[in-house]
Amino acid sequence: MKTKFAASVLSALLYAQGLLGFAALATVLLKERAHAEVAVGAEMPSGPSILVVR
Repeated sequence: MKTKFAASVLSALLYAQGLLGFAALATVLLKERAHAEVAVGAEMPSGPSILVVR
């Protein structure tokens, strides 16, 4: 009985670690994406622009 309990606790801990790892990866990717958008926004000229469609 103790081995089943220990196995279930270990399984739950591994599952929680996987979720935390996924959340950390998503956080890093979203932070890099937001940083890239700010950098692109800074390079774009401000003021009125003309869009030409052919």
